[in-house]
Amino acid sequence: MRVAALAGGVGGAKLVDGLAALLPPDELSVIVNTGDDFEYLGLQISPDLDTVCYTLAGLANPATGWGQRDESWRTFETLSALGGLDWFRLGDRDLATHLYRTEALKKGQSLSQVTRDLCHKWGIKHPIYPMSDDPVRTFVSTRQGEVLGFQEYFVHRACQPEVTGFEFRGAGTARPIPEALDAIRNADLVILTPSNPWVSIGPILAMPGVLAVIRQKPVIAVSPIVDGKALKGPAAKMFHELGIAPSAAAVAAHYREFLTGFVLDAMDAAELDKIRQWRIIPFATNIIMKDRPDRARLAREVLDFGETVLNRSQ
Repeated sequence: MRVAALAGGVGGAKLVDGLAALLPPDELSVIVNTGDDFEYLGLQISPDLDTVCYTLAGLANPATGWGQRDESWRTFETLSALGGLDWFRLGDRDLATHLYRTEALKKGQSLSQVTRDLCHKWGIKHPIYPMSDDPVRTFVSTRQGEVLGFQEYFVHRACQPEVTGFEFRGAGTARPIPEALDAIRNADLVILTPSNPWVSIGPILAMPGVLAVIRQKPVIAVSPIVDGKALKGPAAKMFHELGIAPSAAAVAAHYREFLTGFVLDAMDAAELDKIRQWRIIPFATNIIMKDRPDRARLAREVLDFGETVLNRSQ
């Protein structure tokens, strides 16, 4: 079964890691959000791409899910002591990735080329595509009337401002990576990983042509919300501030126009009937991934559920 997975953030990276343990490289392609990308200290930072790649390469920090394991912080400790810009902390190992990427981009390589090169160096066999080589940037509108770049909101302001909406600047004219569109077009199943629907999956779907291709495919999504709370990050807070009670069903409703199946946690089984009423096939299980065996277990259940969805769609 050929799968195209859309991902961003720690939750998405974990499920992708589980899927990669079960599917060969010619059966799994991953399209990653780059709306979080930004320039910091003159460096091109791609947080979601790095989280997915570090996770697949076995380099990710197991405590945080982002950044690299066995990290040191001498560069930023020294920078902070000098009074430099230090609100987005980069470990020394992680810093090397950004230095390498920035130099390659300056030499004329595309983001997808640099990503492919890094994946090769890290031993990642599965194709990982940024959603575009063109810059798309997520901005967050707040109740206070501010418009904040995503990392300013997410890291510098620690998700404290109340959100009122999102803008994906550049999405209207950006071109999706052709190989990424082909991966979706040729997939038997599209999986929306348990990533933030607003700011991790949303920018990918905003790319010209992506949603049109996805609508032609069986699509299942895995909820990033369990028992009204986000597994990681501000997704539940965003739903609440936008006037929507945070729940697994709210996530299903967010994707309702094109969703075929939906995976939610067993703790939210009371929402199964509501989801069925939208003609979405639901499946409840334990979706919390505490370790790598959990990732493989959930990935196997998602793929088995995907087979069920495909059989019902025929």
